[in-house]
Amino acid sequence: MTFRLLIDECLSPELVDLAVEAGHVESTCVRNRGLAGTKDWQLIEFVVANDYTLVTHNSIDFRGGGPGRLGGEHAKQSIHSGLICLNSVRVMSLDRQRDLFGVALQELAGLPDLVNQALEVWELEDGSVELEIYDIPSA
Repeated sequence: MTFRLLIDECLSPELVDLAVEAGHVESTCVRNRGLAGTKDWQLIEFVVANDYTLVTHNSIDFRGGGPGRLGGEHAKQSIHSGLICLNSVRVMSLDRQRDLFGVALQELAGLPDLVNQALEVWELEDGSVELEIYDIPSA
């Protein structure tokens, strides 16, 4: 399965190259679409209308507080192509973005889709990485 990934402006546009190399050739970023500075509620309209899976570090605004505490822009949608959240307890350097996005891309390789789901990639204090996939909005 290939995904149409939209990299949010809080992440490096260089992640688009990684997505394309992984076979997600229709991937792009907010900056390349002329959407930099777009309000979250407007961005989600673009994401849904164009069938993108959003990749962001701005997790709370799009998924709310997470499982059991949903409330972000994706939770307001009846159907969407998914959300990928890259999270770390450390500063989100370019190397960290690449590493966490690489983990997400590996996970995507084994999924048929992310329709109405969120994929969370967390880097913990000890440097370990955890993944979680859950429904959003909740089923």
